[in-house]
Amino acid sequence: MNLDALSLSILVPAFLAGLLVLATHVPMGMQVLSRSIVFIDLAIAQIATLGVIAADLFGFEPEGWVAQVAAVSAALLGALLLTWTERRWPDVQEALIGVLFVLAASGGMLLVANNPHGGEHLRDLLAGQILWVSTAQLLPVAALAATILILWFGLRDRLGRFGFYGLFAFAVTTSVQLVGVYLVFASLIVPALACRLYSPHIRLAVGYAVGAAGYILGLGLSVLFDLPSGAVVVWTLALVGIAAYSLGPDPSRSVAK
Repeated sequence: MNLDALSLSILVPAFLAGLLVLATHVPMGMQVLSRSIVFIDLAIAQIATLGVIAADLFGFEPEGWVAQVAAVSAALLGALLLTWTERRWPDVQEALIGVLFVLAASGGMLLVANNPHGGEHLRDLLAGQILWVSTAQLLPVAALAATILILWFGLRDRLGRFGFYGLFAFAVTTSVQLVGVYLVFASLIVPALACRLYSPHIRLAVGYAVGAAGYILGLGLSVLFDLPSGAVVVWTLALVGIAAYSLGPDPSRSVAK
C-alpha cells in the first residue's frame, strides 16, 4: 500500500475532472442508449485522438492550442459525417459508427508507427493521465461543460441531428484530453445503464451518483495501491453501476425506458 501518496492535492483535481466529464456525459449517455448508438463515444473520441496525433506528427505540442483545434476540428468532421450517415442509412448507423471507430483507431496506430514515443503517447490518450490533471486545466473545461449543459437542457429538442453530434464532439474532445478514451466511454455508458430502470424523476440523479462514487472509489484505490488510475476507475464505475442496478426497480416489473 502507498499510504503516503494518498494526497488531496492529487486527488481533488482528479476528482473534479471526473465530475466535469460526468456532468455532460451522464445525460448524453441516456440519449445515446435511447438512440441505440452506444459506440458513438468511442468513435468520436478516437477521431479527436487522431487529430491530436496528427498535430503531434507535424511538431505541435499535444497540450498546445493547435492540437486542441485539430482535435475539435477532427471531432466535428466526424460529427458531420455521422449526421450524414444517420440521414442516409439510419438502419445501419451503429455498424457505421463501429467502422468509423476502427478506422480512426487504426489510423492513429499508423501515424505513430515511426514515432519512437508514439506508443507512449497513444497509451496516454487511451488510458488517460487523470492524476496529473491541474486546477488550471479545469477552468476552461468547466466553462465549456456549463455551455454544453445549457444548450443540452435548454435547446435539446431543437438541436437537430448535427446539433446533437456537434455538442457531443465538443464534450468528448475535452473529456479525452482530461481522462482518456477508456474513461470517457465508461463515464458515458455505465451510469446510463445503471439508472435506466429508475423513475425518470430520479434517473439523472442516480446516474450522477453512480459516476461520482465510481470516480472517488477508483481514484482512492489507484493511489492507495499504486495502480493505473484510469483502469481502476473503469472497474469501480462498473461495480458501482452493477450495485445500483441491482438495488433498483425489478426489471420484470419496471416500465421505465
